[in-house]
Amino acid sequence: MQILKTIDAIRQVRWAELSLSWGLVPTMGFLHAGHLSLVERACQENDRVGVSIFVNPTQFNDAQDLEVYPRDMDRDLALLKEAGADLVWTPEPETVYPSGYQSYVEVEEVTTLLEGAARPGHFRGVTTVVAKLFNVFQPNRAYFGQKDAQQVAVIKQMVRDLNFNLDIVVCPIARDHDGLALSSRNSNLSPIAREQATCLYRALNAAQSAFAQGERQAESLRFIMIDLIASTPLARLDYVSVADPISLVELEEITDHALLSMAVFVDNTRLIDNVIIGE
Repeated sequence: MQILKTIDAIRQVRWAELSLSWGLVPTMGFLHAGHLSLVERACQENDRVGVSIFVNPTQFNDAQDLEVYPRDMDRDLALLKEAGADLVWTPEPETVYPSGYQSYVEVEEVTTLLEGAARPGHFRGVTTVVAKLFNVFQPNRAYFGQKDAQQVAVIKQMVRDLNFNLDIVVCPIARDHDGLALSSRNSNLSPIAREQATCLYRALNAAQSAFAQGERQAESLRFIMIDLIASTPLARLDYVSVADPISLVELEEITDHALLSMAVFVDNTRLIDNVIIGE
């Protein structure tokens, strides 16, 4: 496994054998089983797999959040080697955003809702860095987890609009034994908060069960999720949503499929989770 820092070095490896297909797994490091499942899927579907580890400063609207974001490069590299990655890009911030940098990619409507409303400027940072990763690696396929459902919708929109020549592969959410979605931020949870963090998955499951039993009013499903979160002592709801999976516009009645999603502060840690119903 090669570990490289410069753009020129990445491109030299990428184009050394023109007939080989490449998969890309973008990450911000502090890897867990969810990240590794993306790498393993990419290894199954491509001749070579590249991974980026870069804590992207432009997608943080809170400097403190950026500062405390967990990092463990040595552990990450060992995990990626074991998972079968061929190439890891670990650039410095000044490589991605050199002095005088002033170009950004903005996707409009789909970024104004949910995470976009809660974290102004977040998706401009996401789309900019992902566009740069696509340009640097020029992969045949890029792999993302369903846990960041809005990010997936935004990146798919960008790929369509800007005619990127690659496929976006969305992989299922990786969960712990009790249903909690795996996240780098889970490491910030105290034992009590970790136990109560399962409220997100339980709330989504409760709404999913109501849908399976015939409930089609989106507001009723929202209330089910809100009530369960409200009954959890350490949980504080940021938002809850029943929306179209592509546009993310809130629904009144579910006639086809819908994205149930939420963001919840458990103690002081902000967690997100989602399920798609009606598939």
